Amino acid sequence: MAHRIITQVLVVGSRVFGRAFMEAYRQASASQKYAQAAAKGNTGAATTFAASGLTVQEACQILNVKPPVKGQSNMEEVMERFKRLFDQNNPDKGGSFYLQSKVLRARERLEMEARESTQAATKEAEIKEGWKPKVYKDR
Repeated sequence: MAHRIITQVLVVGSRVFGRAFMEAYRQASASQKYAQAAAKGNTGAATTFAASGLTVQEACQILNVKPPVKGQSNMEEVMERFKRLFDQNNPDKGGSFYLQSKVLRARERLEMEARESTQAATKEAEIKEGWKPKVYKDR
């Protein structure tokens, strides 16, 4: 009787361990593909959820602003809405910490999008102008 219980425990344990191992392998392979896409220069895929876990659409809906057009967004309006919503959801004033953190993450996501678009625009401008090294005459 005891050998039957021990065998059953071993079989069930090995099934649980095998399933956990397979799930870990699937996650590792998915993250490897994600890292390879980021390494190839597809930074849009890598940074979409990296900092905030929000998409641009979700961030715009949270702050109630228009989505950026061609990478250009009205950051003054974003900051105005952020300050108002952040203060309204202050836990000390009876607000929700969860909502306050969502507002913060939405602002961070839109700032990241604006930063990426300006970097891409400067890179395009440098490519268009050609390579001009910075020469320092005092050295």
